[in-house]
Amino acid sequence: MFKTRILALLFLFASQVSFAQTEPYKIFDGKGKEVSFENIVKDSKKSEVIFFGELHNNSIAHWLQLQLLKSLHENAGNVVLSGEFFERDDQLNIEEWFAGNMTDKNFEAEAKLWNNYQVDYKPMMLFAKKNNIPFVGTNVPRKYASMVSRKGLSVLDSLSEEAKKSIASLPIEVDKTLPGYVGMKDMMHGSGMNADYMVEAQALKDATMAYSLFDYLEKGNSILHINGSYHSNNYEGIIWYLKKAYPKTKILTISTVEQESIKELEEKSKGIADFIMVLPMDSPKSY
Repeated sequence: MFKTRILALLFLFASQVSFAQTEPYKIFDGKGKEVSFENIVKDSKKSEVIFFGELHNNSIAHWLQLQLLKSLHENAGNVVLSGEFFERDDQLNIEEWFAGNMTDKNFEAEAKLWNNYQVDYKPMMLFAKKNNIPFVGTNVPRKYASMVSRKGLSVLDSLSEEAKKSIASLPIEVDKTLPGYVGMKDMMHGSGMNADYMVEAQALKDATMAYSLFDYLEKGNSILHINGSYHSNNYEGIIWYLKKAYPKTKILTISTVEQESIKELEEKSKGIADFIMVLPMDSPKSY
């Protein structure tokens, strides 16, 4: 009888472990309390800008982004989708494609697509296109970020007025004491690259992504912005620039992390966002 009970308990334990390992994700609030996807949807309805910080290659995170977009479309009214995965100088191509003036093939041939666009981002773009949801490409053209990484922000003064339309208004202030930028600089120690210029290039991206949303904030839209988690973690990066211009904006942040076990939120990830999506280390990757 005793052996039978032990075997039963072992079987139950093994079943529970197996179940936990096959869960695709868990969601926690900033304090580490487990919550549901519906909690994010509920709080998103009360927010003007939702920053969904992603791991670029995690397919589960991208599927969750699509589900949030669908929920916002159903419940929030004037929704705008925006994202780091398109640069500002691709905006005309995006709008012509949305208007039906370009075929998918022509659009994808002309736009600067990330290598996982087809799998991870196109489903969101197609949903937005089908449902007349505006999309805003917010990222700075990579050629200008590259210039700054080599020569510093001052090089932007030499750009033409037409080129400057693709970046945030100059001059761009950079607070290099922000922990995210300090951490970035520390990671580059000994790399041989100019760490200050690399931080300035990161700040150029953050400032330009924030700047790209200003017009839509002034029109009373609810904005879902897709970006790498490091651009919005700890309410820094893009958010620092947005709050500087619009300090009263109601912002909601989501971050994405991977853990060996998703049973609870690791201490290092607490407080990095309003909601943290925890995904298994072996969850599907697009590259």
